[in-house]
Formats: sequence, structure tokens, C-alpha cells
Amino acid sequence: MFVDSARSGGIDRLAIGLSGLCLVHCLASAIFVAMLASAGGLLLHPAIHEVGLVFAIGLGVAALGRGILHHGFMMPSAVGGLGLGVMAGSLGLPEGGVGTVYTIIGVAILALGHDLNRRAVV
Repeated sequence: MFVDSARSGGIDRLAIGLSGLCLVHCLASAIFVAMLASAGGLLLHPAIHEVGLVFAIGLGVAALGRGILHHGFMMPSAVGGLGLGVMAGSLGLPEGGVGTVYTIIGVAILALGHDLNRRAVV
């Protein structure tokens, strides 16, 4: 099995992919550290969170709605909707502390909804 994988180039593709991931990691880390001072205020701006929530709602409606049509189960969509609601509610909380905790909880619940949607079978 290992010999067949080596002959087909599978190990090479894996090594190339790992090298590419290493390159992206190194470049992204360097760029992030270099821009940290100037981007700090931008990343904490409330509009970033609002725009992110809009994208999360759009992707949630598309993916979870498609799931309902595809497999007919409502639970993944309901769980995802709860996560989106928690994320939306966290926008009204103070930044840092409790607002961050609620955002993380909402994101985790939404991710669970998407995972349930992915695992649902007809």
C-alpha cells in the first residue's frame, strides 16, 4: 500500500501541501505581527463584528436552508439559528469580557449546527 502511494505521487502531494501550509503560516505570521500595531484599532471596530455577523447569517441561511431542502431535518437549522441569535445578542454586550464569551459560545453553537447539517443523511 505504501509503495503504491509512493508510485502514484501521493506522498509527494502530501509533502507539497504541507510545505505550502508552512509557507502560508510563516508569511501570515510575519504580516500579522508587522501590522498588529496599526490594525489593532481596526480589528476591534464594531463594524467588523456587524459585517462578520451579516456574512455568518448569509452563509447560515444558504447552507442550513439547503440542508432542510436536501435531508428534511430541521434540528441542524434550529441549532444554527440559536448560535446566530447568541452571536447577534452579543453585539449589545460590552466588548471584551462577557461579550467575547457570548460570541465564542454563539460561534460554537453555530458550528455545531453546521456539523449536524453536514452529518445528516437522507
